[in-house]
Amino acid sequence: MNHTQKNARDCGKSCACNTHNSCISLVPIFNHLEPDQMDEIMSVTHPASYKKGELLYRPGDTSDTLYIIHSGLIRIYRLAESGKEQLVRFLNPGDFTGELALFSESKHEAYAEAVKDTQVCRMQRSDLQHFLLKYPAISFKLLQEFSNRLEKSERQTTYVATEKVEARLALYLAELATKDGDTITLPMAKKDLASYLGTTPETISRKMGSLEDQHLIKQLNHREIVILDLDGLLFL
Repeated sequence: MNHTQKNARDCGKSCACNTHNSCISLVPIFNHLEPDQMDEIMSVTHPASYKKGELLYRPGDTSDTLYIIHSGLIRIYRLAESGKEQLVRFLNPGDFTGELALFSESKHEAYAEAVKDTQVCRMQRSDLQHFLLKYPAISFKLLQEFSNRLEKSERQTTYVATEKVEARLALYLAELATKDGDTITLPMAKKDLASYLGTTPETISRKMGSLEDQHLIKQLNHREIVILDLDGLLFL
C-alpha cells in the first residue's frame, strides 16, 4: 500500500457491505453480471473513504489498484512543468480509475483528489485479471469504456488546440446542447472549466459575457445557461 492509500480510512463492516453492493451495481463493467457473479466480485473489493482534499494517488505511485467511486466526487488532473494544472476529468459514483493497472505494472502519471468526502471500492490487479479471464463480458465493457474515454480525450485536445479561447468555450457549450432553447447545466465550476479548456477563470468569465453580448447564450446563474443560437456557437 502506498503513502496516499494509507490515508484512506476503512469503513465499518455494515458500511463495507453497503458500499460493496452499491459499487458493483453502479459500475457498468460489472452491473451486467448475474447476482452470484457480482457477489463473487464483491468478496475481493475493499471499501475506503477519503476526506475532501485527500489524494487517492499521485504521480509516481504504483498503479496496481482499480478504484470504483461509490459516493462523492473525484477529480483527475495533471501538473505541467510550469506548475499549471490541467483538469483531465471528474469521476462520479459508478465511475472508476486505475484501470491501466490491469495490463501492466506502471506508475500513475496524474493526481486523483477527492473534491468532497468520498467513498470508494478498491480491487487489486490480480483479482480483476482473474475475473477478466473468468467473465469475458467484463473485457468488452472495459473496451467500451476505453473507447468513450478516448473520444472525450480527443474532444478535449480539440478544445485546447483551438486558438481562440472564445471558440473553445463555444464548442464546449455547443456539445452540451442539442438545440436552440436548451438550458444546460455546467458539470463543473468555472475554475475547473478553465483548467479543462486550458485557460483562466477570469478569461472564462469574460468570454461568457462576450457570448452573451452576441446573443448566443443567456446566463441564468453560475451553472445554468440557455443556448440561444446553437449554430452560432458551432461556427464561431
